[in-house]
Amino acid sequence: MTIRSNVEFEGEDGVILRGWLYRPEGSGLKPAITMAHGFAAVKEHGLDSFARAFAAEGFIVLVHDHRNFGTSEGTPRHDIDPWRQIADWRRAITFLEMQPGVAPDRIGIWGTSFAGGHAIVLGATDRRLSCVVAQVPTISGYDQGQRRVSPDATASLEAAFAEDERQPFRGGAPRRTRVVSSDLDEPAAYRSPDAIDFYTQVSARETWVNDVTLRSTRAARSYEPGPWAPRVSPTPLLLVVALRDTVTVTDLALRAYENALEPKRLVTIRGGHFSPYETEFQAASSAALAWFTNNL
Repeated sequence: MTIRSNVEFEGEDGVILRGWLYRPEGSGLKPAITMAHGFAAVKEHGLDSFARAFAAEGFIVLVHDHRNFGTSEGTPRHDIDPWRQIADWRRAITFLEMQPGVAPDRIGIWGTSFAGGHAIVLGATDRRLSCVVAQVPTISGYDQGQRRVSPDATASLEAAFAEDERQPFRGGAPRRTRVVSSDLDEPAAYRSPDAIDFYTQVSARETWVNDVTLRSTRAARSYEPGPWAPRVSPTPLLLVVALRDTVTVTDLALRAYENALEPKRLVTIRGGHFSPYETEFQAASSAALAWFTNNL
């Protein structure tokens, strides 16, 4: 039987981060896994299923919401800075290694989508981690942006970024946009039906808001985890890549895998960016579980 409890800890600058801690049955020191979600997502967007699958096999698991999102504190709300998220995640690792029953020398990290990029950066820069799983990870914000934003729309997007930079000098708040929308007249980060279905799922309605700062999009387009992939070694790295991913883009993840050094493993799954949480959950979770079992 797995017990899930609510936990909280301080982030980089005292911001309170909140999440779930899963404890499996049994006594003695156990390996542990730290987990977080991607761009503008909260832990209720499917992470419970992954965490329970890992905990059922004897792992202590920590899942936290990024600052400014979900149950975690922080302002402005729904604002994303990847490097602050990474700094907070280091605090999560420290919090986890200090929990009773955790073997501090057997901690793995699991990140998905935008946080899959974070997992790569942390795997390369925090040697407390014994292995890394990056699921459908962001590799290059620039290259993804080039694929996902048409040339005709780039000029207006850059103009919006520039106007947003002027807002504080006019006494204004950061400009905001939708995370998902099917209305072409409404600015949004995602418009595909699978993205809309994923973000608006019933399980996340109490903690998720369809809102993100515009500067979060700019930060995402400037975020480049890819160069860190070769530096993860000698920590074991698993990449779980969806073969029809048009969000973090399949070929970019495959290129990152080729650039990574041993020990490493690539697992490909069917479907698009959101398939690991849904139709390909069994394949994605089983691959991660096997990696954690072998390396922790």
